[in-house]
Amino acid sequence: MNNNFFERVEKKTNVKKEDILSLARSIQNKNLKDEKELRKLIKSVATLAGKDVSKEREEKIIDAIIKDKIPKNIEKKF
Repeated sequence: MNNNFFERVEKKTNVKKEDILSLARSIQNKNLKDEKELRKLIKSVATLAGKDVSKEREEKIIDAIIKDKIPKNIEKKF
């Protein structure tokens, strides 16, 4: 991903490139089909972004990830 992508993400979220890359490194060897790991990840991302995630939204996120309903090209989202 190029710097332009990270700049757009930072503008929208106030999350710095270094923080995103650090988070990405931390989950590289994690089992993202493990609900417990996903909950930890969701909390980490929410904290990083300074946002609260309701229990209902957390359940929707987990369901989407476990059932592979996540878009493959997230760059288009930003």
